[in-house]
Amino acid sequence: MSQLNPPYIGRFAPSPTGPLHAGSLVAALASYLDARWHHGAWLVRIEDIDEGRSVPGAAEGILALLDTLGMHADGEIVWQSRRKHLYQAAAERIVEHTYPCGCNRREIADSRLGFAPDGAAIYPGTCRYGLQEGRNMRSLRLRVPEPGYDVIGFIDRFAGEVVQRLSGESGDFVLKRADGFWAYQLAVVVDDAEQGVTDIVRGADLLDSTPRQIFLQRVLGAPTPRYLHVPVVRNENGEKLSKQTGALAVAPGDEAGAIDALLQAARFLGLALERPASLDAFWRAAIPAWGQLLARHPGASIT
Repeated sequence: MSQLNPPYIGRFAPSPTGPLHAGSLVAALASYLDARWHHGAWLVRIEDIDEGRSVPGAAEGILALLDTLGMHADGEIVWQSRRKHLYQAAAERIVEHTYPCGCNRREIADSRLGFAPDGAAIYPGTCRYGLQEGRNMRSLRLRVPEPGYDVIGFIDRFAGEVVQRLSGESGDFVLKRADGFWAYQLAVVVDDAEQGVTDIVRGADLLDSTPRQIFLQRVLGAPTPRYLHVPVVRNENGEKLSKQTGALAVAPGDEAGAIDALLQAARFLGLALERPASLDAFWRAAIPAWGQLLARHPGASIT
């Protein structure tokens, strides 16, 4: 196993919009194995900042399932809904980089410059130099650099080099939404910095969000973690597995079921594991298997 200095701190950050499904389990397993292989800490953060989408009891169910699977967090569980003061303070620190936006969703859709890689509408900057007369603030946006100064690049441990031109591929993005909730991009950056996260292992569906987060880290003066984005699980129609696409909850029932669920996730990640006799035996085999997987991916290992 690899020993790091400074110490490795990773995290798994599920949104409690429903029970944990197979796609989420893949991301959880990858983040847990990476932390354990590197003798690091593994934190769990409940990303319930969008309280309107949170399902009552879902967070507690996810936490109980992780324990059943033998994935135990190092330290206190953090809930974004209890950290709004941190997001407010962060926004106040960078007020010179933000501006109020009065555009509604329809207006943005009608005037968009195109679509970002993650499917979001690229904001054309309508309110960048001030609200139009008679308009009230609906959201708070972060101003991205002008073309030519807007290139954000990083090396993903699986995907390799990733480059994005923020002005043309994302536009000025939202930090506080029209419904009053702090946006994911701000919350995740503030939380990772406050918790000292050094390594983020998550699904590749978030790869295109990473340049925006790196830019916001720079604006806030926060460190940039290392990133590793694993492939996402898709259904038979090629859609990302999610609650909206009919993903079934992971419900192991007993130790044999827990082993089955973990084996399925591990094999999706490319770990060549035989069926173990116990849950403890699964983890004894899976952690070094993750190290072997990293060795097969140039750039994936941490030195």
